[in-house]
Amino acid sequence: MTAEVAVVLPAVVVLLAAVLGAASVGITQLRIEEAARAGAREVMRGESPAVVQATVSRIAGGDAAFAVQDEGGFRTVTVSGSVDAPVLDLFDLELSARAVASPELRG
Repeated sequence: MTAEVAVVLPAVVVLLAAVLGAASVGITQLRIEEAARAGAREVMRGESPAVVQATVSRIAGGDAAFAVQDEGGFRTVTVSGSVDAPVLDLFDLELSARAVASPELRG
């Protein structure tokens, strides 16, 4: 029985690492998507870039980058970041999300 466990244990460890890595990527992507939506809401309300940066950093993490682009009457907020996991750092995964907002008219 010990020999069987010794043969199967490395496969179980690799499988567990793959599942945890996939979960880490999924959670990071969800955080980046939520940060893009929150940033778009801030832009829509007419907040300053510093406020948008603070909101994006609070939700997606301090290393997340964001950009705001004007496209016609709309503004697109793009947030990107990387996965912070020991093994996944070797793959240099870059995740991103975009959200589009129409600025509110004040008057």
